[in-house]
Amino acid sequence: MAGVLALPGPAVAARDGHLWGAATIAPGREGIVEVASRQGVTPGAGATLTLRAPRGTRVTGTPLDAAGYRGRIATGGRSGTYTVTGDAAGQPWQDRTFPFVLAVPTGAVPGTRLRDCFLRITDAQGVRQAAGRCSVTVGLAEPTMSRPLSGVPLGARPQISGTAHPGAQVTVRDKHDHAACATTAAPDGTWTCTPGPALPPGANRLQATASLNGVSATSEQIDISVAETVPGQ
Repeated sequence: MAGVLALPGPAVAARDGHLWGAATIAPGREGIVEVASRQGVTPGAGATLTLRAPRGTRVTGTPLDAAGYRGRIATGGRSGTYTVTGDAAGQPWQDRTFPFVLAVPTGAVPGTRLRDCFLRITDAQGVRQAAGRCSVTVGLAEPTMSRPLSGVPLGARPQISGTAHPGAQVTVRDKHDHAACATTAAPDGTWTCTPGPALPPGANRLQATASLNGVSATSEQIDISVAETVPGQ
């Protein structure tokens, strides 16, 4: 699924007998909220699990691939549902999770916990059987490194550059997890830094981590080779 950043939160299991779901989703991306039901819930035919999307977001998918459940998205993506059909009626929901795909707007602020994400189970007559909340946090998109180029011999202090969320603190580390350099992404999302201490000669690896408002994301690694320094040259 293109454009998806699916990072389920650390607590997708039901809490204190209620419904629960969590995810961290970057601005302008889609991600999956995995909802777990409390132990002991055994819904009959026609029972429905509903997720009401957090304020400003949309439900864009109900991708559960299991017989006996019918997914549906409300007009405009305000909510999504799974309804039990005859095949799944009477089966317990213990240890089962239900995925809902949410789209977070481009202008969402990283680190923000989005409000008004609600969950409920109703029976075939619409009577509520269980309820809960979901936690959706705005994350960060992965930073990129456009320079240096992999496979090109480098000097000991090469310019390192790429893109990240505007205002994010970017730290580049080598294969030994030593900080090579750090900077802040500009308003247009670009960043550049140069190692302070010289990189050791030989094979190495660089990776950038962006952090902002308590959330972070990491780039792909780039393999580099630093040339030997010849004294007097």
